[in-house]
Amino acid sequence: SVFRPFLCSNSIAMPTIGVKRDLLFEALGRTYTDEQFEELCFDFGLELDEVTSEKLMLTKEQSEKRAEDASEAIIYKIEVPANRYDLLCVEGLVRGILIFQDKMVPPRYEAIRGKERLVIRKETSGVRPHAVAAILRDITFSQESYESFIELQEKLHQTICRKRALVAIGTHDLDAIEGPFSYEALPPDSIRFKPLNQTEEFTATELMEFYKTDSHLRHYLHIIKDEPLYPVIYDRNRVVLSMPPIINGDRSKIHLGTKNVFIECTATDLNKAKIVLDTIVTMFSQYCAKPFVVEAVEVEQPDGSVILHPELPYREEFITATEINKKVGIEESSAKLASLLSRMCLVSEPMRDGKTIKVEIPPTRADVIHGCDIVEDAAIAYGFNNVKMTIPKTNTIAAQFPLNHLTDLLRNGLAHAGFTEVLTFALCSRDDVATFLNKKIEDVPAVHIENPKTVEFQVARTTLLPGLLKTISCNRNLALPIKVFEISDVVYQESSKDVGARNERWLCAVNYNRAPGFEVVHGLLDRIMELLEVAPGKEKDAEGYFIKATDDSAYFDGRCAEVICGGKRVGILGVLHPSVVRKFDLPMPCSALEISVEEFL
Repeated sequence: SVFRPFLCSNSIAMPTIGVKRDLLFEALGRTYTDEQFEELCFDFGLELDEVTSEKLMLTKEQSEKRAEDASEAIIYKIEVPANRYDLLCVEGLVRGILIFQDKMVPPRYEAIRGKERLVIRKETSGVRPHAVAAILRDITFSQESYESFIELQEKLHQTICRKRALVAIGTHDLDAIEGPFSYEALPPDSIRFKPLNQTEEFTATELMEFYKTDSHLRHYLHIIKDEPLYPVIYDRNRVVLSMPPIINGDRSKIHLGTKNVFIECTATDLNKAKIVLDTIVTMFSQYCAKPFVVEAVEVEQPDGSVILHPELPYREEFITATEINKKVGIEESSAKLASLLSRMCLVSEPMRDGKTIKVEIPPTRADVIHGCDIVEDAAIAYGFNNVKMTIPKTNTIAAQFPLNHLTDLLRNGLAHAGFTEVLTFALCSRDDVATFLNKKIEDVPAVHIENPKTVEFQVARTTLLPGLLKTISCNRNLALPIKVFEISDVVYQESSKDVGARNERWLCAVNYNRAPGFEVVHGLLDRIMELLEVAPGKEKDAEGYFIKATDDSAYFDGRCAEVICGGKRVGILGVLHPSVVRKFDLPMPCSALEISVEEFL
């Protein structure tokens, strides 16, 4: 029998951008075969994930009939690093590749002071306290660049903005509105406007109901739905620009002919908002009458202070050639390394001492935080395949960790005893380790996740038992008995540790049958001790093992025992309490055994 997982994995994929091949090659100034472009992507630290077309994608996702009129133009799907926000659009991708190939000099981004102002009211502090803004003046869109502009916003929303929870982007036709602008927080019933692409006005309360079934916007409603005040941006004539993070107003919507774009970002995280704004304006200011020049907006804070955004900061970092050479495994001069870094948009120059390199971090490279990020870019520019393989200077003999070796031996032993091994998640819900086991969460030394994505992943498990019971629950239609085990780490709070927690390796086995089968887990305990060469003993013995009656809220009264070895409690076994079994949707009884493996090293 094959066991089904009791939970679906929420794997996080790297961001992928789809670029039309012909437009990409036109911008790069030459054509490539698929193999050549794949190699170029690898050299630049990217991956060509798929070569497809709109027609192929629709055929795969829907049907051939739906794809009949779709374009057959080739699309490259390129996977980019999660923190390289400057590569999430074709403009940034082309710019980065051309600079990497020494076909383009890194542009110098500049923010000039404008006349527009955005005033933040103090009421916004309770919902989305931060706002930044900028203007792309005298911009000219083509159909392709306009589509890329919209797509970049969506990519940013899904990545750094965390689905608009941290930052929400609004773009507006500046010629359709009039500053100064006001960022406020008002009761939802007092906000009324015509939302984007709609023909009638709604109050904010009505909008939340209206978009409840919208396939796209319904995913963002929860961010402000239960707030007493909703954020809203007005112009001087009380025209609504947007109600972040849900929808923009229809009056200020941009279009292909828009010449002046007002960009506002509201946020709960100011640093993220700055990065998002910098990314958008640096990528698309190339289409302005003055390329790479952005008009800054005065943002008045609730305390009356005024800050200009975007800041477009350049900063300098210093790193030695020795550090780069040592970490990458190469021997290059500081001048050569500076040249390599400049190809990665990090304009660099060697200092007079011949050892230190001055590296300028542009506003597009928010991913460069530490020296190791600079080293990584140097390695990419040098070429991983060009790093020579060498024999390590330190001779070591590899060996398996004793704990892992013992774990593997026990796995084989339990499998030979007729138990099936399962692997469950290290994270679980608070109920799993507390309520479902008849315990209080306050009494469980669990490590809590500060901002859990789902209720299934709220704490690190303190016992393997819930995972096994969930696995059995998902497979209870299989033939009886179901006998499963797992040997994995659990996590406990530990204030004396530098990280505040410690891992401990445990073994847990569960027998599920029409009868509880205490004798099954007792027999398994004896077999485990035999494998560990631990002889049976008595309570007065200093050596050996024995079981002693005990009470535990997860186990049936009078049918629970602790395992004592060397005078120390190392585990517990018994028949699970009926209420525990019912909470995991199991109609038949279970017996379980839990033992600490580390005690036998």
